Amino acid sequence: MTRYILKRFLISLLTVWLLVSVVFVLVRLLPGDPFSSEKLTPAIRANLEAYYGFDQPLHMQYFRYIGNLLRGDLGFSLKYQNMPVSKIIADSFPYSADLGIRTILFASLVGISLGVIAGLNRGKPLEYLCIVIAVIGISLPDFITGSLLQYFFGLKLGWFPVALWRGFRYTVLPTLALSFYTIALLSRIMRTSMLDVTGQDYIRTARAKGLSTFRIVWRHQLRNAILPVVTVLGPITAAILTGTFVIESIYAIPGMGKFYVLGVQNLDYTVILGLTAFYGIFLIAANFVVDILYGIIDPRIALTGRRN
Repeated sequence: MTRYILKRFLISLLTVWLLVSVVFVLVRLLPGDPFSSEKLTPAIRANLEAYYGFDQPLHMQYFRYIGNLLRGDLGFSLKYQNMPVSKIIADSFPYSADLGIRTILFASLVGISLGVIAGLNRGKPLEYLCIVIAVIGISLPDFITGSLLQYFFGLKLGWFPVALWRGFRYTVLPTLALSFYTIALLSRIMRTSMLDVTGQDYIRTARAKGLSTFRIVWRHQLRNAILPVVTVLGPITAAILTGTFVIESIYAIPGMGKFYVLGVQNLDYTVILGLTAFYGIFLIAANFVVDILYGIIDPRIALTGRRN
């Protein structure tokens, strides 16, 4: 198990390095530069480029950035005066994380439950109802779901506030809007996995031994059917926790998504690279945790080094 964890950890470090390197190059290939939208004299422009190190060769800038990154220094924003990227993350991530945790907990509970219900009621009305919910959830974009919830439950009925983030009532609509797709995805995966597990020999053996339906479902079916859900839950969790710009914009939530998009629009190199590195590390860490959970849930994975 230790060798398996070490191998996954080294692969994760390599992936982070590749991600940061590729994004560093791609950002510099974008047309324009951080100062192209400002009216600057050649002298002022030259001083700014020298101050931020943009007058150096690209490979020197790269090694300088990697060195700073290894020390935990993400640099300063090129657009927000005297604003470190680490402070932008520290100020905005708690809002994205709060929304993300609520969304993941709610979506996981509802999505897995719907999948189990559909899998145990094959060919019955309950299964069809779960399938319809899943199709609607996957088909509707976040901005439509969020807008509809605002209109009906915020403006028409007045049950919840339509924007801002000032208490529990403010979190209900954005959490529901962000949960729809995840609920649909998890329910579909769980249903398919439950149907696949139901036909296995060990399930028929358990029934032949006279075990109760609850015990068969809880101790045998769920443990094996949950593996595909664990696989997708890692990257989904990282994506949601680090911010979803559409929902954060609709509900005026000051999360990371806003700064990321503004960074791209303003060609704020340090903000783009810093938020990408943070997001990438978060995503890769989530996948690393998923790999470890796989090894715990199914010890054969840790022994063979692959997912069966």
